[in-house]
Amino acid sequence: MFNIDYRNQVRRRILQLADSDPRVAAGAVVGSLALSEGDRWSDLDLTFAVADEHALHSVLDDWSHILFEEFDAAHLFDLPSGPSIYRVFLLPGCLQFDLSFTPASKFGATSPRFKLLFGEAVEREHLKPPPARELFGYAAHHALRARFCIEREKFWQAEYWISETRNYALHLACLRHGLPASNGRGFDDLPPEVLNTFQPCFVATLERQELLRALGCVIEALLSEEATDIADLVSKVAPRLRSLAAAWN
Repeated sequence: MFNIDYRNQVRRRILQLADSDPRVAAGAVVGSLALSEGDRWSDLDLTFAVADEHALHSVLDDWSHILFEEFDAAHLFDLPSGPSIYRVFLLPGCLQFDLSFTPASKFGATSPRFKLLFGEAVEREHLKPPPARELFGYAAHHALRARFCIEREKFWQAEYWISETRNYALHLACLRHGLPASNGRGFDDLPPEVLNTFQPCFVATLERQELLRALGCVIEALLSEEATDIADLVSKVAPRLRSLAAAWN
Protein backbone atom coordinates (compact mmCIF):
# COMPACT_ATOMS: atom_id res chain seq x y z
CA MET A 1 0.00 0.00 0.00
CA PHE A 2 1.05 3.60 -0.58
CA ASN A 3 2.54 5.63 2.24
CA ILE A 4 2.27 9.31 3.14
CA ASP A 5 5.64 10.13 1.59
CA TYR A 6 4.51 8.75 -1.76
CA ARG A 7 1.25 10.70 -1.57
CA ASN A 8 3.22 13.87 -0.83
CA GLN A 9 5.53 13.11 -3.76
CA VAL A 10 2.56 12.91 -6.12
CA ARG A 11 1.14 16.13 -4.68
CA ARG A 12 4.43 17.99 -5.20
CA ARG A 13 4.66 16.81 -8.80
CA ILE A 14 1.10 17.88 -9.60
CA LEU A 15 1.70 21.31 -8.10
CA GLN A 16 4.84 21.59 -10.24
CA LEU A 17 2.69 20.88 -13.29
CA ALA A 18 0.27 23.59 -12.23
CA ASP A 19 3.09 26.08 -11.70
CA SER A 20 4.53 25.43 -15.16
CA ASP A 21 1.21 25.38 -17.06
CA PRO A 22 0.16 28.91 -18.12
CA ARG A 23 -3.41 27.68 -18.63
CA VAL A 24 -3.81 27.13 -14.88
CA ALA A 25 -4.85 30.16 -12.82
CA ALA A 26 -5.48 28.75 -9.33
CA GLY A 27 -5.36 25.56 -7.33
CA ALA A 28 -6.76 24.08 -4.14
CA VAL A 29 -6.73 20.90 -2.12
CA VAL A 30 -10.16 19.44 -1.42
CA GLY A 31 -11.50 16.54 0.60
CA SER A 32 -10.15 15.41 3.94
CA LEU A 33 -6.65 16.82 3.35
CA ALA A 34 -8.12 20.32 3.05
CA LEU A 35 -9.08 20.34 6.72
CA SER A 36 -6.27 18.33 8.31
CA GLU A 37 -3.27 16.17 7.57
CA GLY A 38 -5.66 13.30 6.92
CA ASP A 39 -4.52 9.83 7.85
CA ARG A 40 -2.56 6.94 6.44
CA TRP A 41 -5.41 6.06 4.06
CA SER A 42 -6.52 9.48 2.81
CA ASP A 43 -6.90 9.99 -0.93
CA LEU A 44 -5.30 12.89 -2.74
CA ASP A 45 -7.80 15.41 -4.13
CA LEU A 46 -6.55 18.44 -6.03
CA THR A 47 -8.60 20.91 -8.05
CA PHE A 48 -7.49 23.66 -10.41
CA ALA A 49 -8.88 26.68 -12.24
CA VAL A 50 -8.32 26.81 -15.98
CA ALA A 51 -8.35 30.16 -17.79
CA ASP A 52 -11.72 30.49 -19.48
CA GLU A 53 -10.27 30.65 -22.98
CA HIS A 54 -8.85 27.13 -22.66
CA ALA A 55 -10.78 23.85 -22.85
CA LEU A 56 -10.83 21.82 -19.64
CA HIS A 57 -10.47 18.51 -21.46
CA SER A 58 -7.33 19.69 -23.22
CA VAL A 59 -5.57 20.38 -19.90
CA LEU A 60 -6.99 17.23 -18.34
CA ASP A 61 -5.76 15.02 -21.17
CA ASP A 62 -2.29 16.62 -21.19
CA TRP A 63 -1.88 16.06 -17.46
CA SER A 64 -3.30 12.55 -17.71
CA HIS A 65 -0.55 11.53 -20.14
CA ILE A 66 2.06 12.75 -17.66
CA LEU A 67 0.41 10.76 -14.87
CA PHE A 68 0.38 7.67 -17.09
CA GLU A 69 4.07 8.03 -17.95
CA GLU A 70 5.48 9.12 -14.59
CA PHE A 71 3.24 7.31 -12.11
CA ASP A 72 1.79 4.44 -14.14
CA ALA A 73 -1.67 5.82 -13.28
CA ALA A 74 -4.84 4.01 -14.29
CA HIS A 75 -7.78 6.17 -15.37
CA LEU A 76 -10.88 4.85 -13.60
CA PHE A 77 -13.63 7.27 -14.65
CA ASP A 78 -14.63 10.89 -15.29
CA LEU A 79 -17.33 12.67 -13.33
CA PRO A 80 -18.78 15.94 -14.63
CA SER A 81 -20.19 18.08 -11.82
CA GLY A 82 -21.66 21.46 -12.70
CA PRO A 83 -18.93 23.43 -14.49
CA SER A 84 -16.20 21.05 -13.24
CA ILE A 85 -14.75 17.80 -14.53
CA TYR A 86 -13.30 15.23 -12.13
CA ARG A 87 -10.98 12.48 -13.30
CA VAL A 88 -10.29 9.65 -10.87
CA PHE A 89 -6.99 7.76 -11.07
CA LEU A 90 -5.67 4.71 -9.27
CA LEU A 91 -1.91 4.91 -8.72
CA PRO A 92 0.51 2.21 -7.57
CA GLY A 93 0.03 1.23 -3.96
CA CYS A 94 -3.73 1.83 -4.36
CA LEU A 95 -3.44 5.59 -3.97
CA GLN A 96 -6.58 7.20 -5.35
CA PHE A 97 -5.99 10.58 -6.92
CA ASP A 98 -8.94 12.79 -7.85
CA LEU A 99 -7.95 15.56 -10.27
CA SER A 100 -10.48 18.19 -11.26
CA PHE A 101 -10.61 21.33 -13.37
CA THR A 102 -13.07 24.22 -13.41
CA PRO A 103 -13.23 27.37 -15.56
CA ALA A 104 -11.50 30.16 -13.64
CA SER A 105 -14.62 32.33 -13.62
CA LYS A 106 -16.46 29.60 -11.69
CA PHE A 107 -13.65 28.22 -9.53
CA GLY A 108 -14.48 28.22 -5.84
CA ALA A 109 -15.45 26.18 -2.81
CA THR A 110 -18.66 24.15 -2.93
CA SER A 111 -18.08 22.77 0.58
CA PRO A 112 -15.96 23.61 3.63
CA ARG A 113 -13.47 20.94 2.49
CA PHE A 114 -11.58 23.40 0.26
CA LYS A 115 -8.18 24.99 0.92
CA LEU A 116 -6.87 27.48 -1.65
CA LEU A 117 -3.18 26.90 -2.43
CA PHE A 118 -2.57 29.67 -4.98
CA GLY A 119 -4.49 32.06 -7.20
CA GLU A 120 -8.00 33.30 -6.53
CA ALA A 121 -11.39 31.68 -6.02
CA VAL A 122 -14.87 33.10 -6.50
CA GLU A 123 -17.69 32.80 -4.01
CA ARG A 124 -19.89 29.81 -4.82
CA GLU A 125 -22.90 28.39 -3.07
CA HIS A 126 -22.06 25.27 -1.10
CA LEU A 127 -23.73 22.08 -2.22
CA LYS A 128 -26.69 21.22 -0.02
CA PRO A 129 -27.54 17.74 1.23
CA PRO A 130 -30.50 16.08 -0.46
CA PRO A 131 -33.82 16.96 1.18
CA ALA A 132 -35.44 14.45 3.53
CA ARG A 133 -38.44 14.02 1.21
CA GLU A 134 -36.19 12.93 -1.63
CA LEU A 135 -34.26 10.47 0.53
CA PHE A 136 -37.45 8.98 1.94
CA GLY A 137 -38.98 8.76 -1.53
CA TYR A 138 -36.04 6.80 -2.89
CA ALA A 139 -36.07 4.49 0.12
CA ALA A 140 -39.78 3.75 -0.35
CA HIS A 141 -39.24 3.09 -4.05
CA HIS A 142 -36.37 0.70 -3.32
CA ALA A 143 -38.37 -1.19 -0.68
CA LEU A 144 -41.11 -1.78 -3.25
CA ARG A 145 -38.58 -3.06 -5.78
CA ALA A 146 -37.13 -5.39 -3.14
CA ARG A 147 -40.48 -7.12 -2.48
CA PHE A 148 -41.23 -7.54 -6.16
CA CYS A 149 -37.81 -9.15 -6.68
CA ILE A 150 -38.50 -11.54 -3.81
CA GLU A 151 -41.78 -12.56 -5.43
CA ARG A 152 -39.98 -13.09 -8.75
CA GLU A 153 -37.37 -15.19 -6.91
CA LYS A 154 -34.62 -12.80 -8.00
CA PHE A 155 -32.99 -13.04 -4.61
CA TRP A 156 -29.65 -11.44 -5.47
CA GLN A 157 -31.43 -8.39 -6.87
CA ALA A 158 -33.74 -8.34 -3.86
CA GLU A 159 -30.70 -8.14 -1.58
CA TYR A 160 -29.40 -5.22 -3.62
CA TRP A 161 -32.65 -3.26 -3.18
CA ILE A 162 -32.86 -4.04 0.54
CA SER A 163 -29.32 -2.76 1.03
CA GLU A 164 -30.10 0.37 -0.96
CA THR A 165 -33.23 0.98 1.13
CA ARG A 166 -31.13 0.66 4.29
CA ASN A 167 -28.54 3.11 2.96
CA TYR A 168 -31.15 5.75 2.18
CA ALA A 169 -32.67 5.30 5.63
CA LEU A 170 -29.20 5.79 7.13
CA HIS A 171 -28.79 8.92 5.03
CA LEU A 172 -31.99 10.21 6.59
CA ALA A 173 -30.57 9.47 10.03
CA CYS A 174 -27.42 11.41 9.15
CA LEU A 175 -29.51 14.34 7.96
CA ARG A 176 -31.42 14.37 11.25
CA HIS A 177 -28.19 14.36 13.26
CA GLY A 178 -26.41 16.98 11.17
CA LEU A 179 -23.92 14.53 9.69
CA PRO A 180 -22.81 14.17 6.04
CA ALA A 181 -25.65 12.45 4.19
CA SER A 182 -23.88 10.95 1.18
CA ASN A 183 -21.52 8.07 0.43
CA GLY A 184 -21.86 6.76 3.98
CA ARG A 185 -19.55 9.45 5.36
CA GLY A 186 -21.63 10.03 8.46
CA PHE A 187 -22.72 6.46 9.19
CA ASP A 188 -20.00 5.63 11.71
CA ASP A 189 -20.66 8.84 13.64
CA LEU A 190 -24.35 8.11 14.22
CA PRO A 191 -25.37 7.55 17.86
CA PRO A 192 -25.13 3.92 19.03
CA GLU A 193 -28.90 3.70 19.58
CA VAL A 194 -29.49 4.59 15.93
CA LEU A 195 -26.93 2.10 14.66
CA ASN A 196 -28.41 -0.58 16.92
CA THR A 197 -31.74 -0.09 15.14
CA PHE A 198 -30.09 -0.80 11.79
CA GLN A 199 -27.80 -3.60 12.95
CA PRO A 200 -30.33 -6.43 12.31
CA CYS A 201 -31.21 -5.05 8.86
CA PHE A 202 -28.45 -6.87 7.00
CA VAL A 203 -29.39 -9.86 4.88
CA ALA A 204 -27.82 -13.04 6.27
CA THR A 205 -28.82 -15.54 3.54
CA LEU A 206 -30.46 -15.36 0.13
CA GLU A 207 -33.59 -17.21 1.22
CA ARG A 208 -37.10 -15.91 0.88
CA GLN A 209 -37.93 -15.71 4.59
CA GLU A 210 -34.63 -14.10 5.47
CA LEU A 211 -35.06 -11.49 2.75
CA LEU A 212 -38.57 -10.71 4.00
CA ARG A 213 -37.27 -10.43 7.57
CA ALA A 214 -34.51 -8.03 6.55
CA LEU A 215 -36.91 -6.00 4.42
CA GLY A 216 -39.32 -5.65 7.34
CA CYS A 217 -36.48 -4.57 9.61
CA VAL A 218 -35.29 -1.96 7.10
CA ILE A 219 -38.81 -0.59 6.67
CA GLU A 220 -39.28 -0.17 10.43
CA ALA A 221 -35.89 1.53 10.70
CA LEU A 222 -36.82 3.84 7.84
CA LEU A 223 -40.13 4.76 9.45
CA SER A 224 -38.36 5.48 12.76
CA GLU A 225 -36.35 8.19 11.00
CA GLU A 226 -39.44 10.33 10.42
CA ALA A 227 -38.56 13.97 9.80
CA THR A 228 -41.05 16.64 10.81
CA ASP A 229 -41.14 18.20 7.35
CA ILE A 230 -42.24 14.92 5.74
CA ALA A 231 -44.49 13.61 8.51
CA ASP A 232 -47.49 13.78 6.18
CA LEU A 233 -45.80 11.61 3.56
CA VAL A 234 -44.50 9.10 6.11
CA SER A 235 -47.90 8.64 7.79
CA LYS A 236 -49.56 8.19 4.42
CA VAL A 237 -47.26 5.51 3.08
CA ALA A 238 -46.30 3.74 6.34
CA PRO A 239 -49.10 1.12 6.15
CA ARG A 240 -48.27 0.46 2.51
CA LEU A 241 -44.58 0.01 3.25
CA ARG A 242 -45.29 -2.33 6.17
CA SER A 243 -47.43 -4.47 3.87
CA LEU A 244 -44.33 -5.16 1.77
CA ALA A 245 -42.93 -7.40 4.50
CA ALA A 246 -46.24 -9.15 5.25
CA ALA A 247 -47.52 -12.46 3.88
CA TRP A 248 -49.30 -12.09 0.56
CA ASN A 249 -51.96 -14.38 -0.82
